[in-house]
Amino acid sequence: MTKVLLIYLVSSFLALNQASLISRCDLAQVLQLEDLDGFEGYSLSDWLCLAFVESKFNISKINENADGSFDYGLFQINGHYWCNDYKSHSENLCHVDCQDLLNPNLLAGIHCAKRIVSGARGMNNWVEWRLHCSGRPLSYWLTGCRLG
Repeated sequence: MTKVLLIYLVSSFLALNQASLISRCDLAQVLQLEDLDGFEGYSLSDWLCLAFVESKFNISKINENADGSFDYGLFQINGHYWCNDYKSHSENLCHVDCQDLLNPNLLAGIHCAKRIVSGARGMNNWVEWRLHCSGRPLSYWLTGCRLG
């Protein structure tokens, strides 16, 4: 019940403020509640670093790639492979509409990211994570965050 309440409060706060950014510590709380700490061997700091380097914690970010495909949401999930954006043929491996990845409650994006990370390449699917997070000390991402 606490998990649902926190996610609801965070999404309500974002909706009320019409903000598309989530704070680092609020995101850390949601990710912890969704059991991402240690998921497939990745720490909360890995997930925070990924969200920052991909979207700067912008939940509603959409980016067009050089190949014409689009990346969506906090984790910049690609519409050609992982979600359906109705713009081109999509494999839709997460079985989700890309617009759902922009939802302030974060659950669709988190579930899809977990599916991606569960694959053989893990977080190496994200070029920015490989370049800026992999193999680096990341514990500072949790500095000042109160996690339960």
